[in-house]
Amino acid sequence: MKYQSQKVAKAYFYCAMALFAVQVLGGLIAGWIYVSPNFLSELLPFNIIRMIHTNALIVWLLLGFFGAAYFLVPEEAERELFSVKLAYIQLFLLMVGTLGAVAGYLVGIHEGREFLEQPLWVKFGILIAAVIFLINISLTVLGGRKTAITNVLLMGLWLLSLLWIFAFINPENLSLDKMYWWFVVHLWVEATWELVMAAILGYLMLKLTGVDREVVEKWLYVIVATALFSGILGTGHHFYWIGLPGYWQWIGSIFSTFEVVPFFLMMSFAFVMVWKGRKNHPNKAALLWSLGSSTVAFFGAGVWGFLHTLHGVNFYSHGTQITAAHGHLAFFGAYVALNLAIFTYAMPMLRNKDPYNQVLNMASFWLMTGGMAFMTFVLTFAGTIQTHMQRVIGDYYMDVQDSLSIFYLMRFGAGAAVVLGALLFIYSTIVVRKREIITPGDANPAAGE
Repeated sequence: MKYQSQKVAKAYFYCAMALFAVQVLGGLIAGWIYVSPNFLSELLPFNIIRMIHTNALIVWLLLGFFGAAYFLVPEEAERELFSVKLAYIQLFLLMVGTLGAVAGYLVGIHEGREFLEQPLWVKFGILIAAVIFLINISLTVLGGRKTAITNVLLMGLWLLSLLWIFAFINPENLSLDKMYWWFVVHLWVEATWELVMAAILGYLMLKLTGVDREVVEKWLYVIVATALFSGILGTGHHFYWIGLPGYWQWIGSIFSTFEVVPFFLMMSFAFVMVWKGRKNHPNKAALLWSLGSSTVAFFGAGVWGFLHTLHGVNFYSHGTQITAAHGHLAFFGAYVALNLAIFTYAMPMLRNKDPYNQVLNMASFWLMTGGMAFMTFVLTFAGTIQTHMQRVIGDYYMDVQDSLSIFYLMRFGAGAAVVLGALLFIYSTIVVRKREIITPGDANPAAGE
């Protein structure tokens, strides 16, 4: 680690991992409610657990992105952060807003819009925190060296923050409400977040493989172009059945087919960089997470997204467990695994320790990835059966749900494996064996510099 201000990332990573634990445990409880519907029905209803599960996911991923930016930007810009104090103020605002939102959910205070349930004061707090971040990180980059990695990262984070403004627009017309809602949700996860993913993945490949910066930069710009080209008009695949004009069925179908391309390019990029790389980096776990992230993202966001994105298919499949299968694998591959990759790479340097429990860390990768893959297959089969019974034959919804109980039980087992892997990851990252501790004056092999 070259710059003292990079240490602010450690606080972000710790908070992110705490919320990660909350998120997966909330998901496990929600999974059990599918098996036993009356579980906690009086104390903690399913809709509240689901809010906590999804909101914790969004917040901890954002904390990971912000922490990653604070870690890599000083190194890329070749200067200290503009203000460490502002970074801690931003983290404080985000955590207070998160705890306030959860407390509100538990007593029934929420706006009821999926992913955007936060009370108005929390939304304003998030906006203020985003403005603080943009000022801090932009002034750092503008005052130092400009690289493709920081350019792409800044573009993604600026667009991400600006799109949050649509979270404040809540019209009475349901069609308009859903349209603006997708401006946040889709344009985050299938456009701007892809830029953040590409930048962080590019940084990791640069550090872990030793390839020339020029090679990384060429790949990055191609990935960004395809992500924005496909992602913006690809929003149309959410406009099929919400009351918008029929031409969105064609626009959404055509441009959504191209959304596979940036994820395929990121997977190809990662493997080509490792193939061309000259560096034998000691942090093998970080490399595993980086390759795993790009691969699972291609299948989850790319292949599974394509399976039901054409309007002729989506007419029957939308809102079924096929959607859940795609959502789980896409989020895990594209963003969860990516954050865990940067945590795995950065934490040894931030804590001034050798690459820690790498075997446990890699075991957590296979547990989580295997569990999520099995969950995806189970939900895909469940969704296919649900589509046929409910949308083709016309059986009643609850009768269909009863028929899917065996799949929900298997999904719960897969979720238990994911939770075990997540807890193992947190343990392996934070708890370091004594014999691995090195003195501050020693060379740090984790840095690989």
